[in-house]
Amino acid sequence: MSTIQDSAAAIMQLQITEVADNPLVRQQFINIYGALWGDENAAAVYEREVIYFNRIIRDSDNLKVCTPLSAYIAFIDLAVNGLTLEPGVRALCYLQPRRFKIGEKRGNDGKAYPVYEGRVNLTISGYGELYMRTRAGHIRHADNPVVVYEGDEFSFTDRGGVKTVTYALNLNHNASHPIACYLPMTRIDGTRDYGILLESDWGRLAGFSGKANKYFDKTTNRYVERPNELYTSGADGTIDTGFLRAKCIKHAFSSYPKLRVGRGTTFEADSNPEQPDFYNLAGAGSATVESAPDPTPQPESFAPVPDHSEGVTIDTAESGNDDGTF
Repeated sequence: MSTIQDSAAAIMQLQITEVADNPLVRQQFINIYGALWGDENAAAVYEREVIYFNRIIRDSDNLKVCTPLSAYIAFIDLAVNGLTLEPGVRALCYLQPRRFKIGEKRGNDGKAYPVYEGRVNLTISGYGELYMRTRAGHIRHADNPVVVYEGDEFSFTDRGGVKTVTYALNLNHNASHPIACYLPMTRIDGTRDYGILLESDWGRLAGFSGKANKYFDKTTNRYVERPNELYTSGADGTIDTGFLRAKCIKHAFSSYPKLRVGRGTTFEADSNPEQPDFYNLAGAGSATVESAPDPTPQPESFAPVPDHSEGVTIDTAESGNDDGTF
């Protein structure tokens, strides 16, 4: 078999930890990366990313039970998107297990129950999107997100399309109570733009997160909402500031053009436009089953904040709401 298309069935027979090291996968990665981003460093990029990829898979019990085919698509998406899995506070992307409904089966009681399979998903962090938008020419430059605390001076105006932020740090502010976050950006034409996220905004998102991650508690015989813990893991039960900065970056581009990403990649589960078949998997229809609501909490995932070197938990279901960029 000379192509990945011919070997789709063989990939599904591999152990998930063997996928990225497969010679045909290696060649496909190098070919795609070279075609899209230049072939000078394609082989070196592969050698670097296969180390990161395999390390993350090995360290996560939830990722290890995902399908090999989804691992292949997520790995090739690194080449499609031109990103790296290098860990750190400002990681550009991370791997996340997701559950997809693939059918139903009858239980002993005669009722139909959904059948799920785990799939590896490549999720682009706020910093990854910032990098991609700068590379795509959507913006010229962006400063670091600024967290505003109770006691700081802060105001935002938009007059005639000219946006202005006034901010002054108060050294005696209440560092346990963030009230806003903003991202200063410079457009291609040199004008300024700002992404603003207020306390009421992330409170609303926390509510969406709880609904999206609800699970059925058999002891109380009811559904329990469980928002992403990062909404309350900061000082005095407030939002984690690293998580807040990443959310602000996502929000800042809500009105910007959508970026093209691979079919195994999400920003927060946005619908992606039709993509070229970078994977040579025509006919392997099992790779594109639609996602279905999951009545149980999302499994372990790797979040971009505060530090990917250890790994934390983050939900991605928020983007199923009216905020397409969250």
